[in-house]
This record gives sequence, structure tokens and C-alpha cells, in this order.
Amino acid sequence: MQIFEHSERQINFASEAFKRYLFFDIDWRNRLIGVKGARGTGKTTLLLQWLKSQKISSKLGVYLSLDDLYFSTNSLSKTIDTFYKNGGKILVLDEVHKYKDWSKVIKNAYDFYPDLKIVFTGSSIIDITKQEGDLSRRAVIYELSGLSYREYLELKYKIKYPTITFDEILFSSKKYMEQLPINFRPLSFFKEYLEFGYYPFVIENQESFYQKINQLVRTIIEYDMAEIQGFDIRSAKKMLQLISVIAQQVPFKPNISSLALKTGIHRNSIINYLYYLEQAKLITLLCSSGNSISILQKPDKIFLNNTSLLYALSNEKANIGTIRETFFISQFRTKNEITLPLNGDFKIDIYTFEVGGKNKTNKQISNLPNSYVVKDDIENAHLNHLPLWLFGMMY
Repeated sequence: MQIFEHSERQINFASEAFKRYLFFDIDWRNRLIGVKGARGTGKTTLLLQWLKSQKISSKLGVYLSLDDLYFSTNSLSKTIDTFYKNGGKILVLDEVHKYKDWSKVIKNAYDFYPDLKIVFTGSSIIDITKQEGDLSRRAVIYELSGLSYREYLELKYKIKYPTITFDEILFSSKKYMEQLPINFRPLSFFKEYLEFGYYPFVIENQESFYQKINQLVRTIIEYDMAEIQGFDIRSAKKMLQLISVIAQQVPFKPNISSLALKTGIHRNSIINYLYYLEQAKLITLLCSSGNSISILQKPDKIFLNNTSLLYALSNEKANIGTIRETFFISQFRTKNEITLPLNGDFKIDIYTFEVGGKNKTNKQISNLPNSYVVKDDIENAHLNHLPLWLFGMMY
């Protein structure tokens, strides 16, 4: 089959020079693994690298993109059956959300072929638990974020540094700093990362990076969101207007009536649309401490998802305070819940953080226990003052 030849070609051309953090975090021993994540973060490359690392023939391991025209006229179930009966052992499925009833097909393959290993990717928009044939009880699901500062340094400049945990940043960052080369200047490439560093495709051509981000946003809204149950694709133009309005105002407390007026979206639908944009990893919705985000609740503050989006979508020069806060949030979103405290900028677990420049003081959090000032433009931690760049080394 031509599709199997295409698989072999894709695997052979996969570069193994740089691997994302998730490559090492996934427990590949599981028989059914799912990888979710925003478009453009490198899910396809991750799967091809892993399949290549297995060093098996194309007869035993195959990569199939369900976005391929082949599957518009051919059955995935029959393709899997043919592959298995010819000795197939590892099945890698990309863009599963592009195939109708994908979760049911994968569930059946998992049940019917007990020695077949299946790894699949899907958009961050899809909710695995709400799919027919509920895979959540069978699959181990991981989520891939964009590049951290540490990963960007490795991808762009071939400089490798160890990771640091959240607790180590708070309590023992000096030990971490002692592991780094004496000539390491952490601020040297940090502003470059903030502008260009979140999406791996920056390595292809930095000159057209912002253009690609704009195309990425349009593709997510006009193409990927069609997979959301209840989303009318005819509303894509209004959704693009909404993300444009948001990009010029972030961070802000949303006024639903004002957003409805500016976009032409009915005010009763605005909160749903905001929720969809967050699921697509285009924006981040935060609530006050003690509350949690749900599809029915108005958020207390809206940010863009990452700093590269902020630079690409802002009509004017992005505000440095917004850039710092957006970076800080983006490094935590997958592992820690962030809320908005009464005093300070952000709260994570029992810790309160105030984010600013090198002259930021303790004034706003002076009487708060477990509070920290996170500063841009400083290299090292001192007492409860932490360098902003260090939060980019957590994965």
C-alpha cells in the first residue's frame, strides 16, 4: 500500500538531533498512549522519533496520519486489520480527531488485537473522556506544551542544561546554578526566546515566524475547531475577531457585553467561545483564588497562551509587564493550577508571586507568608527574589 510507503519515508526523514521533554517523560511501556497538544508544538515529530528509535521494519511499525486523503475513501479499521494480519506490532496514529469515530476504532483495535501497541496524537481541543468508546479508562494521556527556555537553548544553540523543579526554584536554586557552566549568561537569549521561542518551527525560518503564527491561529479556528461538538464553523470569522480583540487588550477582566459588541457574537455565547480558545491553547483564563474555571463561568482575567502569540498578534509593541506575566503563566499551565490572589499577581498552591522588573520590591506582598518577587533582568536568586528566566528551565 502507498500509505505504508509514505510511513517508511516519514520515519526515515525524522531528525533525532533534538527531542522534546515529553519524549523522556512518557512511559512507553503502556500499550495505548495518547499525546494531546496545541497545533505546532511538535507532536508528529515526537511520534516519528519514537517509532524510528524502535529500529523495526515498516512491516512491524507504521505511522498513519488520519488527515491523509487516503482515509477519505478507505476504512481505518480495515487498514489496521491488514497491518496486524501482516505482522504489525506498533501502530502510530497522527491527527486522530480528523477521522470520524476515531475513538471507537482505536478502542476496538485495542480490544481485538491484544498484542498491538497503539500511540496516537490529537488536538488539545478534543476531550478524550467524551468520545464514543471512552478511551480514558484504557489510554494513558499526555499533553505536549510549547518549548521552554531550556529547550529553546538546546534546539537553537545546541546548549544543554539540566531541568529544575518548582520546589528547587523556591528553596535551593543556588545548587542548580552551581551545575551550570561558569560562562553561562542566562539573560543572553531570554528576550529572543520570549519573542520567537515557544513553537519549534522557529528553527525553520525566524523571518517568517510571526506570519506562520498568524496562519497557525487561523488554521486552529477555521479547521481544528470544527471538531468541537456544538461549534458552528460558520462562526469562525467571529472567533478570529474575538482573538484579535483579546490580543490587543490582554491581560484584562472580560466585559461580556463589550466583547459581544466588538465581535458580533451573542453575549450568551461569549463564555463558550472563550472556553474553546483556551482548549485550543490560544488563550489562558484565570479565576480568583477559591474559584475554578468551567465552561459556564466568566473568568476573572484573560491572557494570551504564550509570549510568541503575544508578539505576533499585538498590533502595537507588546507591554513588557504583560510579556513577563504571560511567560510566567505559560511555564506552569500544564502541571499547576494558577489563580489570582487578593494581593500579588498569581497564586500557585500556597505560594504567592509578584512578577516585575529588576527594581520590583516586596511592597505588595510584604505581609504575606510564602510570597516571592519574580524579577526579570536578574541572573540569581536572593532571599525571596527569584529570577524570571529560571522558571523557563522546569521542563
